[in-house]
Amino acid sequence: MDVIDLSGKVAIITGGSRGLGKAMAIGLAKAGARIVVASRKLENCETVCEQIRAAGGDALAVATHTGDADSIDTLLQTTRDHYGRIDIVINNAAINPGVGPLSELPPSLFQKMFDVDLMGPWYLASRAAPDMKKAGGGNVINVISVAGLKPPAYQGFYAALKAGLNALTKVMAAEWAADNIRVNSLALGSYYSDLFDNSAAAIPGLEQGAIDACLQKRIAETEEILGPVMYLLSDMSKYTTGSTLLSDGGYCVL
Repeated sequence: MDVIDLSGKVAIITGGSRGLGKAMAIGLAKAGARIVVASRKLENCETVCEQIRAAGGDALAVATHTGDADSIDTLLQTTRDHYGRIDIVINNAAINPGVGPLSELPPSLFQKMFDVDLMGPWYLASRAAPDMKKAGGGNVINVISVAGLKPPAYQGFYAALKAGLNALTKVMAAEWAADNIRVNSLALGSYYSDLFDNSAAAIPGLEQGAIDACLQKRIAETEEILGPVMYLLSDMSKYTTGSTLLSDGGYCVL
């Protein structure tokens, strides 16, 4: 991690108040980035920011509903006003309440998930892209899931939306390459988080099934995902765009 230098970069991280988002916020701050922690509850965002500041970092908390375009506009403008630039967007926020048979799920639930899991990442990245171009380039990471590549039963909404975000990643990369903006997907297997815990509570046997379904026969700790994130943000991956990086313990092999 020490070889990664993000000094002076401004990074917006959605879902940044807990779990993977929190780990990324703290990790990027240690690498020198100035962090914008975006999540629904301001007090939770501020708690992460205080931790970053206590370690000598620079962070800004912005309450954001990533399923609402007006809220994303506020996030972007607040970032511009405070830091004057945007270099990195990590679309990490997601919800997955639509667990169950497709025949039993209501359209309203699909729309709710669509707004957060697909519309929000598209809108945030596309409206930040001109700022990145102005800064001389930038980096977008869309956090997807192996569910978008190898869709499981009973998580159809989530799988479809993550597959859609993976497709959007490739379109973003194609459209913004000339502006020196790299865009990649990070396809994650099972790791301990609120989202995983909620799904495991709703689906009996899900946790053991996730363990059995990957080559490493375990579920990752949240901090283990930070390495692939830092790789995608560093010059070590400067010839990488429009790709889907797997960090799944071998789930997609089986």
